Amino acid sequence: MVRILVVDDNPTVRHYLRAILEQQNAWSVCAEARNGREAIRRVRNSPPDVVLLDFHMPDLNGLDVAREITREHPEIRILMVTVHMSNQLARAAKAVGIRGACAKSDIGSIVDAVEVLLNDGTYFPKQTGRVGA
Repeated sequence: MVRILVVDDNPTVRHYLRAILEQQNAWSVCAEARNGREAIRRVRNSPPDVVLLDFHMPDLNGLDVAREITREHPEIRILMVTVHMSNQLARAAKAVGIRGACAKSDIGSIVDAVEVLLNDGTYFPKQTGRVGA
């Protein structure tokens, strides 16, 4: 069973992501976190296989959280999900160990992205807008 941690400050988004992910027979959302500090705590207590990570959160941004998780657990696959995807943000995400990124507007690609990450690939949009990180 693939264990997934969903991190987003919006409870509606967390619920929606959980519903999408748990439609896959071999996947289970093992925990949710509302912010970056809670995400880091949950990873330390019980490391998941995959982290779905929001970029904009009230305490730490997704890049800071990913940097910390990757430093402690480089084997964990991190998929960043954000409202504003840009080439600049994708480059910054790769630099801190994030293995994939999806725009929240392209929510249907999340299952595909997680599959790619689970097969040791990376998933970044081929073309993104100019909205800054």
